[in-house]
Amino acid sequence: MTALIDLHGTAMDEFDRRVKGVRLTDWALPTPCADWDVHDLVDHLATEQLWVPHLLDGARVEDIGDRFDGDNLGEEPVATWSVAARESRTAWLAPSALQSRVHLSFGEAPAELYLWQMTFDLGVHAWDLARATGADEALDADLVDALYAWAGEQDLAASGVFAEPIPVSGDADTQTRLLALTGRQV
Repeated sequence: MTALIDLHGTAMDEFDRRVKGVRLTDWALPTPCADWDVHDLVDHLATEQLWVPHLLDGARVEDIGDRFDGDNLGEEPVATWSVAARESRTAWLAPSALQSRVHLSFGEAPAELYLWQMTFDLGVHAWDLARATGADEALDADLVDALYAWAGEQDLAASGVFAEPIPVSGDADTQTRLLALTGRQV
């Protein structure tokens, strides 16, 4: 099985490729995420990446406070995303990153759980971004398999972050099943 840190790299690449394909006229397009346009979606992921180095370094949510509230993309959204993604990935690749514990909004957790959440978010939102902009929606098959297996062990709907799962046909592919777990209609 592919190591989690490698899956994260793949998920980061999937989202990054789609961000770099966003055209100037795409930023206001609606996404499958209720109330978010393309700009909001990319800002959400960029902001998540901005938190990573701080949390892996031992900061608590309250230490960071409102530092990352509001629009973090600025005038150069693709460049901002790229810098945030690079800094996040660098923090994850530090030798002891996965052995640490992080302080998240719901309490202290193993860094590995945090990395799974980040990997899942990047993967699913890569599909959202592709759907919104008309880009290739197919995600890396190994990534999809791993995310589907991990998500099957979680109660995604209870998190309040995802919609209720939707039923899919028995012959649906794994990507469709994965997205259905988050309430997304393919």
